Amino acid sequence: MQLPKVQLRELNIEDAEDRYLWCLDEEVTKHLNMPDRYPPFSIEETRRWIEQCISRENGYEQKAIVSESGKHIGWIDLKNIDRLNHHAEIGIAIGDKAFWGKGYGIAAMHEMLRYGFQELALNKIWLRVETDNEKAITSYKRAGYMEEGILRQDRLRKGIYVDRLRMSILKDQYLSVNSISCK
Repeated sequence: MQLPKVQLRELNIEDAEDRYLWCLDEEVTKHLNMPDRYPPFSIEETRRWIEQCISRENGYEQKAIVSESGKHIGWIDLKNIDRLNHHAEIGIAIGDKAFWGKGYGIAAMHEMLRYGFQELALNKIWLRVETDNEKAITSYKRAGYMEEGILRQDRLRKGIYVDRLRMSILKDQYLSVNSISCK
């Protein structure tokens, strides 16, 4: 499958509107780590979060995902950045459901992996995914992630603890299947 072209750009405060609307959709937020209330965030809280991401006050390297036509469709971030051991956790959400299942998430993932390995000099990028999120797990495996293990009862979702799978990709592994050079 030919991946669509995406661009990762810095967030701007106008992104709060899209983010707020996406977070009102429980199908979009089902597998995201968010407060168990509806709506999960107010528009003001969403704006404050975007401002913290823009200023890097919260430790997140968060980018907006933009389609080839210039439409803002989601976000991706690196967080829990461990500069001593050169690894970080990645998170992604395609908020605009019109872009689900078309390769935009994988395309954005490749862009962020390139950024993490090249610009941040990371050696490993890892993620946590709920074990019942089979589409995401399949997608991550296609991107080159390998399973590390199950994190038992790792997330409280609607009053029930659910397991999450930890997956990772190493820089060397990424380089072996992608023709980029990393310092």
